[in-house]
Amino acid sequence: MDWINTPESSSIAAFAYEAEDMTLYVRFKTGRTYRYAGVPSSVFSAFSRADSKGTFFNAQIQGRFPYSQI
Repeated sequence: MDWINTPESSSIAAFAYEAEDMTLYVRFKTGRTYRYAGVPSSVFSAFSRADSKGTFFNAQIQGRFPYSQI
C-alpha cells in the first residue's frame, strides 16, 4: 500500500487505498490515522483528484463509511 502525501492540504497529511478490500486510510495532520471501510474505487479516484482534499473528505467520505482509528 502506497501512501500519497498531501502537503497542500491544511488537514490531511496523507492517504492510501487498498482496492482488494475497498479500504481507505487517511492520516490527518493531527497525527491520527483512520481506516474507512467499503469505500468504492470511484470515490478514492475522485478524492485523489480533488483540488481540496479536506472539502471532498467532509462532503463525500466523513459520516458515509464505517471507520475506526488505527
